[in-house]
Amino acid sequence: MAEKFLDDGTISQVREHLNQLENPVEMLLFTKKKDCRACDDTQQLAEEVSALSDKLTLKVYDLEQEKDLATQYNVDKAPMIVIAAKDGGTMKDYGLRYAGLPGGHEFGTFINDLVAVSKGDSGLGKPMRDYLSGLKEPVKMMVFFTPSCPHCPKAVSLAHQMAIESPLVQAEAIAANDFYELSNEFDVSGVPHTAVLDSKGGLLHTVVGGVAENYMLEELKKKLN
Repeated sequence: MAEKFLDDGTISQVREHLNQLENPVEMLLFTKKKDCRACDDTQQLAEEVSALSDKLTLKVYDLEQEKDLATQYNVDKAPMIVIAAKDGGTMKDYGLRYAGLPGGHEFGTFINDLVAVSKGDSGLGKPMRDYLSGLKEPVKMMVFFTPSCPHCPKAVSLAHQMAIESPLVQAEAIAANDFYELSNEFDVSGVPHTAVLDSKGGLLHTVVGGVAENYMLEELKKKLN
């Protein structure tokens, strides 16, 4: 394990932000013992964050030993964090995922996502909400980011908002440098890079850059309708 990620100043800021949590939130972290360059760091960061609020819990699973659970949550890579809301004894999976370490510029997005999931409100405008309510088939958004990218949080946030809004949308924020082969597979030459996939994993569309909500809406209408 590395040294602590969060210094005293950051801890104070994060704890204050987490005061906005309404419903409890559970993070499910899937790791594996071999060939996982970011697993230890991701677990440490998740542990540090989960300790900052009594409304946050963290459960850690081995991807290879908990295959049924991984399948249940559509987890196929490690490390991956699933952010889910808890309501009494039930858990609601909104489809938010982080693959790789949510560090650098993406750390703030990660914290914001915890709050958004706890509230269950996407914050999207009515046109996007209306569009997503009309989806007929599942859609997967894969947003490739790097910690040093200042424009990536906008793209990740938008995809995650869409996932909160629609049960047919799953949105993965993927640390491009932690998943080189996947980045190459989707021809990621710059970030943020959003790949929109159908239910079978086929590429429907690619959007490059941290685009506005209305722009993403128009792009989706072109390809999904």
